[in-house]
Amino acid sequence: MTHLTLYHTSGCHLCEQAEALLLACLAAKGTAADSLQLTDIADDEELFKRYGLLIPVLRVECTGQELNWPFGLGDLQQLL
Repeated sequence: MTHLTLYHTSGCHLCEQAEALLLACLAAKGTAADSLQLTDIADDEELFKRYGLLIPVLRVECTGQELNWPFGLGDLQQLL
């Protein structure tokens, strides 16, 4: 199972769009949504420094690959 992290913050409409798109992509692939971890960068100073201007960012934990917004369904399918 591929473990994914979506870096986001609350109240971010782009983050909400990215999460919805990602969940739809995972469902279409038959991948369990529990493979996705949502991490709010506001809770961690280092993450905020790293991703503050880039969120939402999707990270594939096993490879370290990251996909910065804006991304679409095709980008997600290629990454996953």
